[in-house]
Amino acid sequence: MLAWLAPLLVLGLVVFVHELGHFLAAKMVGVYAPRFSLGWGSPLWRWRPKGSETEYVISWLPIGGYVRMASRDDETMAKIEGGAETDATATAVHDKHWDPEAMMPHGPKPIPEGRWFESKPAYQRVFILLAGVTMNAILTIVVATGIYAGYGRQTIPAVVDTVVAGRPAERAGFQPGDSVISVNGVVIRHWGDFLQEVTTKPAQTLSIGVVRGGAGVTLSVLTEAVQEADPVTGAPIEVGRIGMGAVNRTIREDIGLGESAILGWRTTWNMAGAVTGVLGGLFRGTVSVQTLGGPIAIARTSVAAAKTGFEPLLTLIAFLSINLAVLNLLPVPILDGGQIIVTIAEGARGRPFTLRTRENLMKAGVAFILVLFSVVMFNDLKSLVTSWLT
Repeated sequence: MLAWLAPLLVLGLVVFVHELGHFLAAKMVGVYAPRFSLGWGSPLWRWRPKGSETEYVISWLPIGGYVRMASRDDETMAKIEGGAETDATATAVHDKHWDPEAMMPHGPKPIPEGRWFESKPAYQRVFILLAGVTMNAILTIVVATGIYAGYGRQTIPAVVDTVVAGRPAERAGFQPGDSVISVNGVVIRHWGDFLQEVTTKPAQTLSIGVVRGGAGVTLSVLTEAVQEADPVTGAPIEVGRIGMGAVNRTIREDIGLGESAILGWRTTWNMAGAVTGVLGGLFRGTVSVQTLGGPIAIARTSVAAAKTGFEPLLTLIAFLSINLAVLNLLPVPILDGGQIIVTIAEGARGRPFTLRTRENLMKAGVAFILVLFSVVMFNDLKSLVTSWLT
């Protein structure tokens, strides 16, 4: 039963951390933030602690969240999110949420000039906009580090299982069961170490130490130079290969907190690179939009991960968190990346864009997000129906 709560935990945590970044940054530079919401649209539940400037809300459409900040040029987003600072309906005296001592929209007091988002210098506005993705990156690093510290590093033993006929490994005399212990004097602890040494040395002769039948043997192999696509950028690169595979077995290796932190950073970087690669593939046309999943896919994956164990669920949280960070940096006006570009452009021209221009940019961003959401929902429903019929 608890597994079915996993989607709420995963999405709620990832979105909460993102919006918390914006919220804390806004508070740090003195921007008035009257609402902190999980979800978009009309509020299902709302609460404002006595004396607090901020109202905390859970809204009906669970596809994201937002921090409502005092902004004169944000009426379009206000209507989408669920209300603006100067919304007349929010200031009705008979509203049970009305506070005669509070600023709009919670009460009658005007918002001070220095508390508006636009009143802040460009670098502070960019700081607020970057805070969300920064918090998601930090969450990914923390979760990934915790996984390594708590569960250890999952590795494949450096033991040969298959040797491909006619390839360099066979010509050099490798045999199934050989345990690789060194490459050119570099100690090999697991298959990843061995693969790293071979991959980075195309068309080079390597001296490889192995243990065979309890005895040490040194073999010399000339690697092949193979053209492959870079897993991050997709650009063609030259790598070394010898035609040899490892045993299909994994082991756990206990590591210290320092190494766990390093691996957490590296894992976060690799995840971000993988997401960037997929997005680049979409724009280049090498990746189909049919591969994109949405809320239903995330929910199904979350439930499956929760049923498998806590570690897969943590891994999913880390992966979705860095996904949200990268996606929010896209140069789409409604997203953080697009707003950062607009803010920098306004700073460069020395004056803000007109309200009409900002509204048109925001509407274009909303249209893009709606199209994207429609595509991923179609993919989700198609996948769901297919799973029912098979």
